[in-house]
Amino acid sequence: MIKTKMDLKECIDVENRVNYSWKDSKGRLKSFITYDHTYVITRYLYYLRHEEYHRNNDGFCHKMLELFWARRKNKLGNKIGLTIPANVFEKGLVIYHVGSIVVNGEAKVGRNCQLHGNNCIGNNGKSSKAPVIGDNCDIGIGAKIIGDICLGDDIVIGANSVVNKSCVTDESVLVGIPAKIIKQRNRKVCHEVSR
Repeated sequence: MIKTKMDLKECIDVENRVNYSWKDSKGRLKSFITYDHTYVITRYLYYLRHEEYHRNNDGFCHKMLELFWARRKNKLGNKIGLTIPANVFEKGLVIYHVGSIVVNGEAKVGRNCQLHGNNCIGNNGKSSKAPVIGDNCDIGIGAKIIGDICLGDDIVIGANSVVNKSCVTDESVLVGIPAKIIKQRNRKVCHEVSR
């Protein structure tokens, strides 16, 4: 949770480092001029993190600035297809592609999550509860994680998989509809994900 200016700066620095596809100022300028997707994604994350900082602090000015940053984030998000509420992701969020990423505000996701695009992290329509996901989760393109479930650390979710059951075993690979564990801590397995 971003509470101080130092937390905000650290989070933005980490996400700029992992989301930028260039390393020098010339590349950044080119990306800005061409409105490259990495530039747009880092702008979106910058707005998101500022919204979180102001939401997590008290005072009239913070509440007004929270609205300002939320509007900027939502305006850009509507253009590029990203819907990510404040205070869902810990620092280190990586988004590889713009387009259709929808996240429920009740979800909680740990550090260094990777989203490849066309993802949904939300409730199952029967209750408002959403997934809780550990650190270092890699969510493949088109993958969906739905329902009141928990996922452990270092989980990899294959492309187009639908995860609707918990998997608290760290370092697992989940694929399929519904998702099943195919690999676990460098061992091959093939059974359904446990609840």
